Amino acid sequence: MATLTPLRVFALVVTLPMVLCAQDPNASQADLIRTLLARIDQLEKRVTELEGKSPAAAALTPPPTPPPEPGAVHDHGTVQPSSAFPAMRLTGFSDINFSATDQRGARSGFNEGQFILHISSALSSRVSYFGELSIVARPDAGTGAPPAPGFNVEVERSIIRFDQSDKLKVSFGRYHTPINYFNTAYHHGAWLHTTISRPEMVQFGGSFIPVHFVGAQTEGALPAGGLNLNYNAGIGNGRSTAINRSGDFGDINNNRAWLVNLFVKPDRLYGLQVGGSAYRDKITSVAGDFREWITSAHLVWNRENVEFLSEVANVHHEAIGPIKGSSNSIAYYLQGAYRLPRLEKSWKPYYRFEYIHIPRSDTLFRLVPSGHTNTVGLRYDLSSFAALKFEYRNVGRPGQPRFHGAFAQTSFVF
Repeated sequence: MATLTPLRVFALVVTLPMVLCAQDPNASQADLIRTLLARIDQLEKRVTELEGKSPAAAALTPPPTPPPEPGAVHDHGTVQPSSAFPAMRLTGFSDINFSATDQRGARSGFNEGQFILHISSALSSRVSYFGELSIVARPDAGTGAPPAPGFNVEVERSIIRFDQSDKLKVSFGRYHTPINYFNTAYHHGAWLHTTISRPEMVQFGGSFIPVHFVGAQTEGALPAGGLNLNYNAGIGNGRSTAINRSGDFGDINNNRAWLVNLFVKPDRLYGLQVGGSAYRDKITSVAGDFREWITSAHLVWNRENVEFLSEVANVHHEAIGPIKGSSNSIAYYLQGAYRLPRLEKSWKPYYRFEYIHIPRSDTLFRLVPSGHTNTVGLRYDLSSFAALKFEYRNVGRPGQPRFHGAFAQTSFVF
């Protein structure tokens, strides 16, 4: 007789009543046992087949992750635990744009916008990876010798994170510098934010704040009596010689930049976020050496149907060398939007005012333009994953004629 393993004993207890009911009452006990064991053999064979499947094969088809709702904060690198590692997920964003402006020298017409890939992968229940890749058309494509390629490919973010708990997470990589709300709430992928354009102080490729940061970071959230205190603290490479670039290849002056970011999200005031940041670095550039001290603050009320964003940042530069001097450059913006309750809540009008002042004494920012901009727009969500946006901008620069522009965009996630 076959050996009664634990699995066979369990199956015997479960299936015996069914077998007894199905058998002829005159059947012998031996026949009943043989029938029962045959059925158990079939069950054991099926279990063996299931256990023999490769975990890696199961990881190739993870359940889809729905993208966040329009205007929602896009969390970087949050990956659900999986029983099979690594478990990779891929999300894409893109946009097509049209512009028409009376600014002298500006181009009008269609452009491809950005093609973005977000790559997330669970490496274990506590270790995850997040990457962001952008592909952008070049305005000088086909010129020069050899001819310039048609697109620039950029690794925007590449982060590996270790989650000890909600209170402590440690990561290493290339980040969007967490010293500004917009810069870390809305990443590459124009579909993520309500507007077509980003505030000028946080434009990708801009210089007012260091948009990217390469190094190490700790972050976490503490209940704090219902205030939900969140923190970021990091150390890494500061700006490169070209101040709109991060030190991807290393710190150019062996002087690490550091940052601290704190904000609260009270339970009783859902959608409210209030916080501030500090950033310190030494900059070596073609304009000389400078100490940089950035302080910023934000107040945000974002409940999707009602959206209010406000930020202010001050960048203090102090020259190092025989010619002393210091300067303070300031920028801020106010943005409001409201999702209309009718027409399936698909329409969302918005307005933003932004201001940047760069004093003449700030020689490091001599190429950063001062000005103020009024932006009025309307977003229409075609579906949960695609949107149309229409925007009008009125821009004033010191010593230059005011110019106007009309813009349209279709942005989507796939």
